[in-house]
Amino acid sequence: MQLLSILLVASLFGGMVLFASSFGTLSFKLLDKATARTLIRNTFPYFYLYVIINSALAAVFCFFINAIACVLMAIVCATTIPNRQVLMPAINNASDSGDKKTWGRLHGLSVLITLVHIVLAGITLNYLL
Repeated sequence: MQLLSILLVASLFGGMVLFASSFGTLSFKLLDKATARTLIRNTFPYFYLYVIINSALAAVFCFFINAIACVLMAIVCATTIPNRQVLMPAINNASDSGDKKTWGRLHGLSVLITLVHIVLAGITLNYLL
């Protein structure tokens, strides 16, 4: 159980770091703007789904190992759902309507939430190791 907990949280941590630090940047660097936008818009729902499923499974396995780790993963899972279902569509709507101020605030909030999730996954790993 402990090994599975560690692997799930490490996978979550690494996946979030990789996606947050390089996917968007590389997409806009290597692809034309329209293609990069389409790719990112089509990929983010899957990223959030990955975070939801992985953190939920991690919470279940952590339940048997460490209560704090379980709660931290449950927080990541629970806060990713509105990020995917509410915040992401709002960001897209702001972008589509050309509302740069709203887009900037919402995108900044999304980035902050993802950074908090990465920190929580790192803290969780500390509790498990």
